[in-house]
Amino acid sequence: MASTVTACPCGRPGERGRPLPYEACCGRYLDHWDDCPAPDAESLMRSRYTAFVRGRADYLLATWDVADRPPSLELDPATRWLGLEVREVKNLGLDAAEVEFIARYREAGQAGRAVRLHERSRFRRAGGRWLYASGAMRERKT
Repeated sequence: MASTVTACPCGRPGERGRPLPYEACCGRYLDHWDDCPAPDAESLMRSRYTAFVRGRADYLLATWDVADRPPSLELDPATRWLGLEVREVKNLGLDAAEVEFIARYREAGQAGRAVRLHERSRFRRAGGRWLYASGAMRERKT
C-alpha cells in the first residue's frame, strides 16, 4: 500500500522543483512550535500562510509580535486559500527582515470573489524566534 504525501500549502519547492511535503516544510513549525521555531522570516511567513490555510489561529497569534498582536483572531473556515507567491525577501540586519508576497484566496460563499492580497510584511527576531510585526497590504478583488 502506497503512502500519500500531502504537499505543503505554502508551495515551497524542494530539490526537484515540486512542493515540499507538509511535514518537512511548515508542518514542523506549526505542529512543534515550542521545539522548532521558524529559522528565518521567509519560513515564518510561509508557515503563517499555511496556518491560515489550516485554520490555525493559535499559531498565528503565537507568532505575532505582542506589540501589534490582536487579542483574538477569528478565521472564516469557508475561506479557500488558492496559493502563495513569495516575491522578495530582504534582510534588514540580524534581527529584522521584510518579505513581499502575494496570497490568493476566495471569499466564503457560493459567489465568493477571488482576492489577491499583496503585502510587504515586516518581521523581527526576539528571544531567538522570528515574529510577524506588521505589514502594508493591498487587496484586489476580482
